[in-house]
Amino acid sequence: MDADVLIIGASPAGLMAAREASTGGADVILIDKKPGMDVSPHPANTFFKTMFDKTGEDVDQNYVIKNLKGAHIISPTGNRVTVESIGYFIDRTKFDMYYAAQVRNAGVDIRMGVEAYNVIKSGNTFTVSTSKGPLKTKIVIAADGINSNIAQLLGLKTVKHPEDIAWAMEAEIESDGIGNPDMFEYYLGSVAPGWKSTYSPCGNNRATIGVYVRRHGIDVSEFFDNWLEKFKSIKGLDDLKIINKKTGGDPIACIPNQIVSDGIMVVGGAAGQSGIGYGMRAGQIAGNVAADALLKGDVSKRVLSQYRKVWNSEFRTEYYLGRIALETLRKMDDHEIDEMMKNFEGQDLSFIKGSPFNQAMQIGMFLLQNNPKALLSYKALLRNK
Repeated sequence: MDADVLIIGASPAGLMAAREASTGGADVILIDKKPGMDVSPHPANTFFKTMFDKTGEDVDQNYVIKNLKGAHIISPTGNRVTVESIGYFIDRTKFDMYYAAQVRNAGVDIRMGVEAYNVIKSGNTFTVSTSKGPLKTKIVIAADGINSNIAQLLGLKTVKHPEDIAWAMEAEIESDGIGNPDMFEYYLGSVAPGWKSTYSPCGNNRATIGVYVRRHGIDVSEFFDNWLEKFKSIKGLDDLKIINKKTGGDPIACIPNQIVSDGIMVVGGAAGQSGIGYGMRAGQIAGNVAADALLKGDVSKRVLSQYRKVWNSEFRTEYYLGRIALETLRKMDDHEIDEMMKNFEGQDLSFIKGSPFNQAMQIGMFLLQNNPKALLSYKALLRNK
């Protein structure tokens, strides 16, 4: 054996799985096709404290570019709801390198510039063919992103609704004072069907803007171009410079499905687990379960399914509620979104706290108490669209 556990993908989920498995006594190798941890091709660079708290990790200001107070959620005609919730704009490269250092300190062998090509199982052993030769292991943890080649090779349908990946395009922009506000802005409606367009200030003259679009194909450049022009109009900007663009996908509405098999676990975007914090927590669970299974000498699906069991107890309800909400949003037209948002305009929403599940319940109770007719907007969920 080259390792007890081989983790494919140095994503936040993969890094956590590696750290926890090694801390639990496993011999761990982590590989990634990127040439180094200082290369971060994915646009995910923001998170909220309430979601990151799931990991039990402290936010380190060394990788934080800007602290934010919350988000304005804005309807097509400009009605806005303000939700105060501590958030962070991070330097994704520093973030990844921060956790990579922890992983190395835990004894993990990190090998960058190594691409996995195939996985072959023989008895209780996996042989993973890579660009640097074969590696033998007892457990494979796939953390190689939303288009996981490894999960596909293993015949796993890791998400229930792959058609609902929110494909994203995000650009770093530069303009005088564009990074000074202390709130994220999320715009709903046809400008980014199925999810949102975004504005994330990151200090001084820098910010990012992006679109997250569902059911309109992988190429969302046309939506991004339209959002760019609308954003310039909203902010009254004539002079705006695009520094770079990144593309990716967010499985926010996809629902994890087959994420465990004999000797195999799938975590993070590859498992339909959306968000940096939630992906990291899934990695922690998987790493702990892997170490425990090795101590028991049993890496069967039955034993490794403890990963799925713990994940379900912590997240399943939230993910299903999130899908219901986003499917409702996807089926609503701009007018309906405006009408729904009017119910919250000018209201004190500081009562909305806790997990996404608790937040959804609190919002539902608010509508029921203040405007029961507003709940009728959710009939959009029943449309065959």
